[in-house]
Amino acid sequence: MKSLFALNLFQGKTLLVTGGGTGLGYDIAESFYHLGGSVFIVGRREEVLKEAAEKIGKKSKAADSRILYQSCDIREEEQITKIMGAIKETWGRLDYLVNNAGGQFPSPAEKIPLKGFRAVIETNLIGTFMMSQAVFNAFFSAQKKGAIVNILADVHCGFPLMAHTGAARAGVYNLTMSLATEWGNRGVRVNAVSPGVIASSGLATYPESFQHMVEKAKTFNQTSRLGKVAEVSHAVLFLLSPAATFITGVNLPVDGGQALYSPYLPPQKNACYPETYDD
Repeated sequence: MKSLFALNLFQGKTLLVTGGGTGLGYDIAESFYHLGGSVFIVGRREEVLKEAAEKIGKKSKAADSRILYQSCDIREEEQITKIMGAIKETWGRLDYLVNNAGGQFPSPAEKIPLKGFRAVIETNLIGTFMMSQAVFNAFFSAQKKGAIVNILADVHCGFPLMAHTGAARAGVYNLTMSLATEWGNRGVRVNAVSPGVIASSGLATYPESFQHMVEKAKTFNQTSRLGKVAEVSHAVLFLLSPAATFITGVNLPVDGGQALYSPYLPPQKNACYPETYDD
């Protein structure tokens, strides 16, 4: 992928990405690394993290410690504490956090089991809070500097067939504003990015019927196509970068104008789309 950012933009900076082994989390980690930064990726599957770290670092000529990984369930406070300790021992500081980890499954609301609803809330909402709190207390508070980006979803009209994650992501948006308000005068910015319908590797984990529904959803945004993972990661990197130092408490939709959909004037067929970068 051709970068839209200056080389070495994040040189000397450190980033923690949850859910960094696959999909959007991986793309954010890889992009940050190749812009000169150091990245710590976490997730529940160590073998996936190991493979991702090796893939990210393979283009580096020097065997350094700029790409690290460790398994972590963000619902477990003890495991989060170990991550903070590992970062302190290795780098001594942390500049950025991207709360990307999450999980959900398609289901009509009346069929979602309580156990499943609770698991999604604990991962997407409580896990995001616990990780943000841990990073603030371990690093940002003393440094009087830091930035967090929370990955949400397009829930402005609810989230039919995924009521559990819709509720959780809406909670994270409110949490984003609350933390931005509480921590702003302590040098910490907190923002969110809400991807629309994105063509990512994660789609393959859903039932085929749901994949067809996602494919059809592209007709409800203004570009008449699915978004790209890189388009979301670019938005995240912007919010972490010095270009966004006066931006906090916002939710940036990356949805191709899906929020503008109206049944009175459906999106017009898009004959062509000018590519602005290479995949």
